[in-house]
Amino acid sequence: MTKPAEKKPAPRKRGTTDHGDLALVLTGGGARGAYQVGFLRYLARAYPELHIPILTGVSAGAINVALLAQHHGTFLQAADELAALWSELTPERIFQVDTGALLGNMGRWGMRFARASRGESRARGVVDTEPLRSFLEEALCPVEGELTGIDYNLHRGTLRAAAIGTTSYTTGQSVIWVQGREIETWERPQRRSVNTRLRVEHVMASAALPLFFPAVQIGEHWYGDGNVRLTAPLSPALHLGAHKIIAVSTRYGRNFDEAARPQVHGYPPPAQVMGVLFDAVFLDLIDQDALRMQKMNEVLARVPRTRRDGMRVVELLVVRPSRDLGRLAAEYEPRLPRPIRLLTRGLGTRETAAPDVLSMLMFQDDYVKRLIALGEEDAERRSAEIDKFMRGNGD
Repeated sequence: MTKPAEKKPAPRKRGTTDHGDLALVLTGGGARGAYQVGFLRYLARAYPELHIPILTGVSAGAINVALLAQHHGTFLQAADELAALWSELTPERIFQVDTGALLGNMGRWGMRFARASRGESRARGVVDTEPLRSFLEEALCPVEGELTGIDYNLHRGTLRAAAIGTTSYTTGQSVIWVQGREIETWERPQRRSVNTRLRVEHVMASAALPLFFPAVQIGEHWYGDGNVRLTAPLSPALHLGAHKIIAVSTRYGRNFDEAARPQVHGYPPPAQVMGVLFDAVFLDLIDQDALRMQKMNEVLARVPRTRRDGMRVVELLVVRPSRDLGRLAAEYEPRLPRPIRLLTRGLGTRETAAPDVLSMLMFQDDYVKRLIALGEEDAERRSAEIDKFMRGNGD
């Protein structure tokens, strides 16, 4: 029997950015970042000549942004390469999964607690992420650690700015590392930007899941996942001049009935508590920021342009999964390497209906491919809305 040909969206003309720049904002969520790749592949196939001049990302989104910003080819070629890279993922390519390495790290954590040590400790994360560094160096082809392709794209005009968010564990600030053309940095009490030449270290730091992945040293400070203190995920894109923003979240939007439904019965296991905390850090803030922007747009729309004092209406499209990725992860859990499976089960991932922590650590090809496919399917279902956004004339 002949295998049916893969359905591809009909190519459209390049979407306009009207009187301002289009930005792509990619949030975090560990392995959930594969969902973003599916959406990007749809977008690239529907608009093969599209250029997105402003790219911002945190955590897993930072990995995707780094490859898009670094890639020398077209947006379509970059999206296809992203999909190929994610489809080849296994837990072994992200962190060491052998029993010895895992028990060694956990043992060092235990010794630190037991001794109440105040000195230097080797307990820097539950897992060792050196495999992730090797994977990124293979995928991004840096030159002495620097992502030189970004400079190339800035000079040829296909990119205006790329930004990667991190959290300084040394100062507690949200730090956005930016490389771009004619950009102005910004600073707030708990967040600031730094003009730099982006490197693999910035991507590693942004993707360092709290506690699970070790922090990364940049200069004299130690940095971790960019979501931890980033209270306004859309802010970097706005500071960089965006007039239109596509934000891709990895959080399933539960309805009222689903939100009120218990995920566990009895006392919540650590996995449930950690899942709630991680959702608050990684997934909830984009919704709050989008609501603020919507309210601000409504106010500005009533004000004549000449009286807006430099403020602007910003068109926003938020994309999110149509399925709960935590529940979906539970279906693929039996294939995890045994040491990781024992660790996650020990945290109670099988005692909750939506093990969100598990979904963030599920770096394996079958789950990843399902998320990529879901991202494409969701985009296809919203194709009319996406096309209207891409062709809109703005305010």
